[in-house]
Amino acid sequence: MIRLYILCLSILLSWLMSPASAQLPTRMPQFPGGASRTGGQTAPATGGKGAGAGGAILDDSTKMIYGPKSTRYFLESDVLNNRKALFTIDTTLEGIHQAHYVNRLANMYTDLGNLGTALRPVFYQTPTIGSQLGLNVYGLYGYQTQEVRYFDTRSPYTNMDLVLGGRGQNRINFDFTQNVNQRWNFGFNLQRMTSDLQFGGKTGSTSTQRLAENWNFVIHSNYRSVNQKYTLLAHYNNINHRMVDQGGMIEPDTASGNAFNSNIELGTVLPNANSHEKRNDLHVYQQYVLDTAFQVYNIIDFRSQRYSFTDTDITSNLYPLDSAHPERKPFYPRVYFDSLETNQTTRFRLLDNQIGIKGQFSTRGSAFNYRAWLRNRVYGQSYTFNVGRLLPDSTVKTNRFETFVGGWLGYYFPDSLTRATAEVEYLLGRDFRFQGRLESRFLTAGYESVFASPTLVQTRFISNNFQWDHVTRQSAQFELRGTQHAYGQLNLKVGKLVLSPGLDYYLLSNYIYFDTVGVPRQLSSAFSILRSGFGFQFRAGKFAAVGQGYYTLLSRDDVLRIPRLFANARVEYNFLLFKKLYVLAGVQFHYKSAYYADQYMPLTQQYHLQNETKLGDYIMAEPFANFRINRVRLFLKMAHANQDLLGKIYYSAPYFRTINRSFAFGVHWLLFD
Repeated sequence: MIRLYILCLSILLSWLMSPASAQLPTRMPQFPGGASRTGGQTAPATGGKGAGAGGAILDDSTKMIYGPKSTRYFLESDVLNNRKALFTIDTTLEGIHQAHYVNRLANMYTDLGNLGTALRPVFYQTPTIGSQLGLNVYGLYGYQTQEVRYFDTRSPYTNMDLVLGGRGQNRINFDFTQNVNQRWNFGFNLQRMTSDLQFGGKTGSTSTQRLAENWNFVIHSNYRSVNQKYTLLAHYNNINHRMVDQGGMIEPDTASGNAFNSNIELGTVLPNANSHEKRNDLHVYQQYVLDTAFQVYNIIDFRSQRYSFTDTDITSNLYPLDSAHPERKPFYPRVYFDSLETNQTTRFRLLDNQIGIKGQFSTRGSAFNYRAWLRNRVYGQSYTFNVGRLLPDSTVKTNRFETFVGGWLGYYFPDSLTRATAEVEYLLGRDFRFQGRLESRFLTAGYESVFASPTLVQTRFISNNFQWDHVTRQSAQFELRGTQHAYGQLNLKVGKLVLSPGLDYYLLSNYIYFDTVGVPRQLSSAFSILRSGFGFQFRAGKFAAVGQGYYTLLSRDDVLRIPRLFANARVEYNFLLFKKLYVLAGVQFHYKSAYYADQYMPLTQQYHLQNETKLGDYIMAEPFANFRINRVRLFLKMAHANQDLLGKIYYSAPYFRTINRSFAFGVHWLLFD
């Protein structure tokens, strides 16, 4: 760790002493509905032979100058929808202190209190149609397929990002990309993330045990032909995530007066459990433009996922955890074969091939886009448990072929700020999805109707401790899950204040949830969710205040748990020091009202209902200061600043405390030559 600090400081000092000119902060573009593109600013179209051919930018003294404006990237979704936009590299100070994934996801997800632990959404999410595995708690720790950036650079581009989060939470990202020639770019992204145990194990010593570690590696490339008719985008994505599954902490007896002592030695529910997940994804997009109004495209995905869970001593967890808390149920509800240990491996492979046609028309300042496709998917899944222990063959396999048809329409109004889109997709004989959306400067509104199959984990799971099968037993088959979702949001500007009130209404049918013992159940009756939201932005000179809040009402809070009140807020002030050092300082807040949050079961990788402990009803505060000099950005942050103050300890999940107050430091620098 000391060597790592020295390395970072030496690189930082070399940059501070370099003669590179300072880059003024730029603001990310705002899109209808208050959303922003991730990570950059739209680059203006440039003319001339040098610009069009990717040549160097020259100043008055004919020096080649490379920087954020000479390195541009685009997203596959924009190419697919014929609205390709080039974005320059983001150099703003806003948000660079959001090093923890929960913060980066605007607290819309929650974890088990530490970096790298299982994530779950706070609010209901509309399911995806087609057969999905349903093991997703670690997926967001990797690069997402639709967020992979494809570059067009005029010089080699390197992005290095190091975060030392305190209490053993560390993350490093290294990105590199370079144009091979004017039409072909190649690059890669590398992420390494680790966190240490905060309770149990050997915490507080020089041999602290690792809690979570993650490797994520992406190789990406894009190519276009000389006549610009053929485009190829491709990337390979590998995620390797290891986790020590503790099952929660065994709390001290409240009668002893030590319930709020953060220094007390805490035991773990699962002292000998570990999990390991690997994901591989090969993604290829290609298109050929016969005419602007008629283009053909193809998208191929080959994915594999493997999740293994091992607990070498399950005996003590078949009974109540400890005599001080006899009301708590055993961690494992029962044992079917082996009462000593559990070893479970789930494998999933998918080949997804989509072919389609698309095009665009323009008339009188407006534009019309269309897309139609045929998609075939073939997948295989298997469960294997306790191999070599009491069972000669314990593998359960599932294979299936699926065919989808779909279409997409988009109309762009002459004002260039208003658009209407509609999309429909049908899995032959089963699932269905429809989405319609209107976006303008003042209003964003839409409606979606989805009927989706249960996930494969919800449908069937065979293990040493859980067994359910809703496939082979006709009377117990789960029905399609239905979601009807209508939403709207206003975008109002009053002087320097921007207000964004909104409303979401969900009607859910055949909802599937995991009960208090971790077994899936389907609710036959429909129920609703009504969520009202209110966002604001106020900017006056160097001061800014932004926030977003939600108030949620549920008609069946016995099967779905959402905090009634949810809010994020941030106040900040920016200024310049010594004519070179840009500073953005402030405090961010997060609040959830009290609710019975779901409990995590690592064997099935699912969150399930619990009625034993209530979480929330507190405000978490984190002061921060972001700095930039030349092309180096740094941040300092006091994470969970009010944890353990006034005898108050906060929890992110049942039996998992949020990490204690800690100091986080990060440095982010860009190289353009």
